[in-house]
Amino acid sequence: MAEEYREALLKKDDYYENCPGCQVDQLKELKKGFPFRDLISIWIVVLCTALPISTLFPFLYFMIRDFGIAEREEDIGYYAGYVGSSFMIGRALTSVFWGIVADRYGRKPVILLGTLAVVIFNTLFGLSVNFWMAIITRFLLGSLNGLLGPIKAYAVEIFRAEYQALGLSTVSTAWGIGLIIGPALGGFLAQPAEKYPNLFSKDSLFGRFPYFLPCFCISLFALVVSIVSCWLPETLHVHNEKKTSSNDSYDALEAATGASKGDETRTDDKGRKPSSNESLLKNWPLMSSIIVYCIFSLHDMAYTEIFSLWAESSRKLGGLGYTTEDVGEVLAISGFSLLVFQLSLYPYMERILGPIPVARISAVISILLLSSYPFIAMLSGLGLSILINCASIMKNVFSVSIITGLFILQNNAVDQNQRGAANGISMTGMSLFKAVGPAGGGAILSWAQRRQNAAFLPGVQMVFFILNAVELIGVLMTFKPFLAQRQDRPRNGTA
Repeated sequence: MAEEYREALLKKDDYYENCPGCQVDQLKELKKGFPFRDLISIWIVVLCTALPISTLFPFLYFMIRDFGIAEREEDIGYYAGYVGSSFMIGRALTSVFWGIVADRYGRKPVILLGTLAVVIFNTLFGLSVNFWMAIITRFLLGSLNGLLGPIKAYAVEIFRAEYQALGLSTVSTAWGIGLIIGPALGGFLAQPAEKYPNLFSKDSLFGRFPYFLPCFCISLFALVVSIVSCWLPETLHVHNEKKTSSNDSYDALEAATGASKGDETRTDDKGRKPSSNESLLKNWPLMSSIIVYCIFSLHDMAYTEIFSLWAESSRKLGGLGYTTEDVGEVLAISGFSLLVFQLSLYPYMERILGPIPVARISAVISILLLSSYPFIAMLSGLGLSILINCASIMKNVFSVSIITGLFILQNNAVDQNQRGAANGISMTGMSLFKAVGPAGGGAILSWAQRRQNAAFLPGVQMVFFILNAVELIGVLMTFKPFLAQRQDRPRNGTA
């Protein structure tokens, strides 16, 4: 049977035996079962790149304090914001470049380079001895880790049509869980000589570098992922007569002129109508979904930074007075709950309501939820623990629901030969907004903690008010005429 499929494909004009993308298409025709192996591969790659982004947040407050650069306790959040932003600034500067590389040379090389960047620069960040070393290593980690855009394109291309939506959901789920489990690891493993004196002495490597252990564990995981990724199949179509996708992304970014009437029926060597004639920047369904995605990304990154800093702030400043371990426990519980929700409830909700209605409902409930945070901080003991865990679970579930819906819209807006560049543009915009998130969130928290006696929204009430304002802007932008959807594809975003 396999030989019959292969012979049938060889007879087709759009099949090239030595093309890696065509070989993947052949495998998709042959494999009929559930793609467990491909799902796991994508899961661990995305998890590898997501973990180091937010691992530092639980211990960043104490790291900045130990650097001795902040003169007052209220200023710690200000400096912490710059360290948190440096990763996103680096990624913003290189995301389009890595997207073009993925469209020209393949998804696999970018994935391998990204995982190796985690191994090297995340390790160096854990060994930082001053503020500027932390800034530089995080910036380089962001600059050289450009695999999130290409892996989204890869997730669509590696699966049969009926599993492509699940592939994108896997990316967003692994990403969301990484952004939660990362801080959990940071909270549990930072300062091990203080927490686990029987295992780590103060004179050991982990005692002299108290924030190295969580970074080291993630780097080891990234090394394993890098080795495993060597066996990933390449999905890019590269033909001898015409290197499909090699120049399409670059031409699209250069805003090529529109197709003439005589070209309307022309197809490329895969039998598709070419989309590279249209500039990606003029593709409004793509650009509108990217802009909305950027707004929600700004909110999510600012919230991620603020939550840990706020939880670890003293009670007199409106915080919870939590330790890194306490924050780690909250985020670990949220991560497990998020996994259960995304694999069980979200696919049914998306199928019944659609990705955009789910995103709108999630954002509106998030606004109501964040309004309660300053009042939750007034509690103590078991009541505080129960409510803050429930609130954290709900907030993270809603955030990932929003991001998953926007992932689907973005990949629905372009064809395969432009997905790498399209996701590169998305990553650039998202990274710029996420770079503003930690810096802005840390600065706003520091400012708010200095105005405890203000008449209007005193203390941290102002912080959560500003977060809600950003979320509300995102909700309003999900409606027409701003947000547009491409009409020539199925609603679930499959290619």
